[in-house]
Amino acid sequence: MTTGPDGALLVVGDVVTDVVARHRGPLAAGTDTAAAIRTLPGGAGANVACWAAHAGCPEVRLLGRVGADAAQWHERELVACGVRPRLVVDREAPTGTVICLVDTGASAERTFLTDSGASLRLEPADWSDALLDGVARLHLSGYLLFSEPSRALAGVALAAARARGVPVSLDPASAGFLVEFGVDRFLAFAEGLDVLLPSRDEACLLTGLTEPADAAAKLSRLVPLVVAKSGGAGALVARSGAVVARVPAVPTTPLDTTGAGDAFTGGFLAALIAGADPQEAATHGCRAGARAVERVGGRPPHGDTGGQPQAGTVASLRLDRPDRP
Repeated sequence: MTTGPDGALLVVGDVVTDVVARHRGPLAAGTDTAAAIRTLPGGAGANVACWAAHAGCPEVRLLGRVGADAAQWHERELVACGVRPRLVVDREAPTGTVICLVDTGASAERTFLTDSGASLRLEPADWSDALLDGVARLHLSGYLLFSEPSRALAGVALAAARARGVPVSLDPASAGFLVEFGVDRFLAFAEGLDVLLPSRDEACLLTGLTEPADAAAKLSRLVPLVVAKSGGAGALVARSGAVVARVPAVPTTPLDTTGAGDAFTGGFLAALIAGADPQEAATHGCRAGARAVERVGGRPPHGDTGGQPQAGTVASLRLDRPDRP
């Protein structure tokens, strides 16, 4: 296993197009609600990769699957954030799309309408063990578990990483999808992980407990390191059945909470690779999360986005499956 600041982070997960609609107050059923609407690159896996690169991780790789409709745009956006993308182009399904409804009130809470599209059509044939060459850590987006092909890919990637001694982390991704998938099935997969990064709600759902600290402690009996993200309440670090650190949030005025958890995870993993201990890494994660909520969308800044996604061919790009010449 490659360790220390020279090791790469490999993220396997979703790449989607976010349509962010920021509105004030409740939606007006059956009529119009005024909103500011932007189309932005997103996806939990892609966001984590971008925030890790933004936090200074020397090399970040991303394996994801997109439709031909927006492949060029997504690759440009990832490269602009400092990520080395390996995007498998799906000729049958469009790029995943998420409608993000963001209330512009004080909490900036958001609701997602998700069409996973090509993102959850990743499959074992898209994987190559060579993707782990020089990798210090593998991070899996929890969204991978919510379809049969991408769940199979996640299992293959996890087994390959464990065979090489590469530690693996996972963010459960969605409490709503977890309910549909089943807590027991998720926990069975989690037994092979080294780090679990649930939100407060996900931690409570996975344990049946109401207190985030109790939930994080219980999960750390299954996974060696659990870091529960609690938004404005900061983060909890748990090991061996006990909470070992409580990290405060960074005070901020939220504009859009989309991607805040992804930013935390990216900052946290970048700090671990740089040699930080889990509590220090969680502090970096909280800082990244605070920066994320001050922006619209789930990605860090990198200058001009280069416009909206454009349809077109990607034949000139090396975006086919990694195990093919």
